[in-house]
Amino acid sequence: MAFAEMTQESRDSACRAAQAMITARILEDKLRSLYKAGKIVGGVYLGRGQEALSGVLGTQLQQGQDVFAPLIRDQAGRTGFGEELIDVSRTYLGSVEGPMKGRDGNIHRGRPEMGMPAMISHLGSAVSVVTGMLLARRLKGQLEGVVGATCIGDGGTSTGAFHEGINLAAVENLPLVVVVANNQFAYSTPNSRQFCGDLFARAEGYGVQGWRARGNSLLDCLTQIGAAVSAARAGGGPQMVVADLLRLSGHGEHDDGAYVPDSLRAGELGRDCLEVAKEELLERSIVSESGWNAWEEEAREQVIAAVAQAQRESAPDSRKEKWRAMKELAPEGSF
Repeated sequence: MAFAEMTQESRDSACRAAQAMITARILEDKLRSLYKAGKIVGGVYLGRGQEALSGVLGTQLQQGQDVFAPLIRDQAGRTGFGEELIDVSRTYLGSVEGPMKGRDGNIHRGRPEMGMPAMISHLGSAVSVVTGMLLARRLKGQLEGVVGATCIGDGGTSTGAFHEGINLAAVENLPLVVVVANNQFAYSTPNSRQFCGDLFARAEGYGVQGWRARGNSLLDCLTQIGAAVSAARAGGGPQMVVADLLRLSGHGEHDDGAYVPDSLRAGELGRDCLEVAKEELLERSIVSESGWNAWEEEAREQVIAAVAQAQRESAPDSRKEKWRAMKELAPEGSF
């Protein structure tokens, strides 16, 4: 679909994704400030530069029907999929009211009952987990019209779990969508020291459909990821989207990203996807300047309210905590 030929449906999708991007950026800017002020324990990993890719993926999926396994830079995708801002705030600030009851690291949160398993730090694992969830639904006769998706970094494609998961999904023809955020570095290891060849070529090797996107372009991500999700939902089997982009921050807030060459930052990959999205939507009259500003103001108010509420809530009390397995706390049938 050419950008100039966008339907009303695709224009609406672009707006939803843009709003998820804006909300994620404002939220993570707030989390960064709280971390630097010593209010957050543990790491803070930002999706700055990856919001277009992630936000589009999250908004193309259907909460309550599909499966979405986000990774550490997928706040935009989480927001687009329907994660409540209060869940994020409570988890980062250690509130006992949060989805993980204040027990786990701030990024390891999920809502299995809404189709979003808790994030797994071990790279590549989410591919295998989503594949397993899709296979389980098939065995239950509940797979029709369902898509399972995850977003993984280029470094994660070098793991055994990635290979095993996507290989099984291909053999079983499961509706899996794997979005590879090729952000040029596996932490500080450049692509040239991580793998040979082109990640996009791996799709053919696994026998799955491959798509390539410009990761900092909202509209190109919408075109490519939208097509991949539609193909998987229609029975086309696994889909693999490779999106070229650049992290606009370090690996985490503890890392200054000094290993990234200035020439790369100054190039096309270094363009901020939020600025590109605004240009794309304004140019096509999908949103006005005042409309974009209204989105920002609304997101800012929602973030401030969620963080303020979480800051008023209590942390877990070790004298009262029973430390039961999360499965015992979740509604029956959630796992």
